[in-house]
Amino acid sequence: MIITKKKDIKDILASLEGKKTVYLFGCDSCAEQCATGGEKEIKEMTAILEENGIKVVGSSIPEETCYRQLILKDYRLKPELKEAEAVLVLACGAGVRTVADAAEETQPVLPALDSLFLASVERVGRFFEGCSLCGECVLDATGGICPHTECPKGLLNGPCGGVAQGMCEVNTECECAWVRIYKRLEKQGRLDALKKIAAPKDHSVGIRPRKVLLRETPRDAEKKNKK
Repeated sequence: MIITKKKDIKDILASLEGKKTVYLFGCDSCAEQCATGGEKEIKEMTAILEENGIKVVGSSIPEETCYRQLILKDYRLKPELKEAEAVLVLACGAGVRTVADAAEETQPVLPALDSLFLASVERVGRFFEGCSLCGECVLDATGGICPHTECPKGLLNGPCGGVAQGMCEVNTECECAWVRIYKRLEKQGRLDALKKIAAPKDHSVGIRPRKVLLRETPRDAEKKNKK
């Protein structure tokens, strides 16, 4: 799940300077769970914008704002969306990008949130970063604890010399990721996994922007045949 936080309203109003009408997009998935882009937040944003002289001509809360087909459907069915001077998106950066790609090039699509990290969910309203989307997963060798993400130094071969009483020297409130890895592998009888030296991170697998095509469309096949 993508964790987001609300931008300062002053920054949002500054990005909308000169605009008189705006359309709002929320997100009924990640942003709704983060209390940054659900129905309540859309209503709050509507009130704030209208208090500042900006008319909200409509809003949508798609099931997933990063799903292009859902956004294109709104652009087909809601003429007020096309007519808005700007679109403000209460969703993650992927949601903003998806709306921007669906909009006319002349229509500004602006973010109302900052995207923080990809999270695991402890329970409703409690999240922690569990994956850095590096493209080269090592969790098979580290007991499901990612050193690339959970070690502030991203060390791949054991703890640094600064670990003290099992705690991280960079973030002293957190137990060292490698201490946690050792303890878990020990309980699993898999300490031999630590004897294997991990190779340096292959950052080429994380070159952006990345794309995955799980289903080939006729257009994809046509492009492939032309090559």
